Amino acid sequence: MPESNRTATLTFDNKSIEMPIYSPSVGPDVIDIRKLYAQGDVFTFDPGFTSTAACESSITYIDGDKGELLYRGYPIEQLAEKSTYLESCFLLLYGELPTTTQLRDFVHRVTRHTMVHEQMHYFFRGFRRDAHPMATLVGVVGAMSAFYHDSLDINDPWQREVAAIRLIAKLPTLAAMAYKYSLGQPFVYPRNDLDYASNFLHMCFSVPAEPYQVNPVLAKAMDRIFLLHADHEQNASTSTVRLAGSSGANPFACIAAGIACLWGPAHGGANQACLEMLREIGTVDRIPEYIARAKDKNDSFRLMGFGHRVYKNFDPRAKVMKESADEVLDLLGIHNNETLKVAKELERIALEDPYFIEKKLYPNVDFYSGIILEAMGFPTSMFTPIFALSRTVGWISQWKEMLGEKDQKIGRPRQLYVGPTKRDYTDIAGR
Repeated sequence: MPESNRTATLTFDNKSIEMPIYSPSVGPDVIDIRKLYAQGDVFTFDPGFTSTAACESSITYIDGDKGELLYRGYPIEQLAEKSTYLESCFLLLYGELPTTTQLRDFVHRVTRHTMVHEQMHYFFRGFRRDAHPMATLVGVVGAMSAFYHDSLDINDPWQREVAAIRLIAKLPTLAAMAYKYSLGQPFVYPRNDLDYASNFLHMCFSVPAEPYQVNPVLAKAMDRIFLLHADHEQNASTSTVRLAGSSGANPFACIAAGIACLWGPAHGGANQACLEMLREIGTVDRIPEYIARAKDKNDSFRLMGFGHRVYKNFDPRAKVMKESADEVLDLLGIHNNETLKVAKELERIALEDPYFIEKKLYPNVDFYSGIILEAMGFPTSMFTPIFALSRTVGWISQWKEMLGEKDQKIGRPRQLYVGPTKRDYTDIAGR
């Protein structure tokens, strides 16, 4: 916690309470209200915690007005251009970019942990074939605590490290297994000779009957999707992981909780909702109709994949993702797919139309990642599982950071109670 040399004074009901003001390394100042209840017998009311800092963190920083996203101080654009997902994983986990030796060791450890316990294959058989892959993923990740007993002690730094490596390594395998299971195809084992993104694509799209060669352009785009989604400050799923972890829950249970939260359509399902909207529009000639509806305040229709709750300017991840989208579409030569035609035309209009420019409704990362995943051949049901495996390293980094806090306490939000006051019980015969 930084030192405070300023205070804020809250005065009410003839009481005055002095509260420290802290200045972060970047971002707005923070008023420490921890003693507000003890000294003033009052709480704050902040639905959604949009004005409340629930933790101190040094992992990720977002400036929504500037359209800026930093991983440990490094701009996301630089990492996307020069780094890889696993190198960024090391950065998020340990705070610094790795040396050549450190990166080689880290990649080796992750690669050698990609296989899952063989009995987990039988676990999948308990799910219906038409189960959503996210439902399957929530179950199997939570069940990892039943298979890996030697990394459940959160008070042991080495066990925390082992759990972190296992989760980063095995989430792509489990996500690919969930996908294969939904198709009725056999599971494909991971390969140690492939990089992280290529390995995931191979497990998703290869079959035993014939060889499958991963295209490097697709692997690069996949790796970039992973990197751009690796962490995003204290969003709903990250806060869920921290809250679950504050109770002392094991790491696999905490990550399963984060996956469950991410499943919500207002959070991780945005790119799926975007593709579904493009399919609803159907053809390019219907775009003007939907643009008009989007501009109509009395119409409930909203364009998905444009604008962002946090970024009031351009989503810094979107520019990078657009480059990958263009590379993938050029590679695959997809010119007759109506959904992608609609996407490209909608993108052109959004970048030129004065209404969209004035409202700063630029295409966001979900718009472009959905286009890429659609072009690769993933069904929309797999979009959120891919988001989940990307975000796993961020969740783990935040979880480890929380456990290292000196004043860490179990999460216990307060409430503004508006129910009945105390009442006496009435026997049923007298009601």
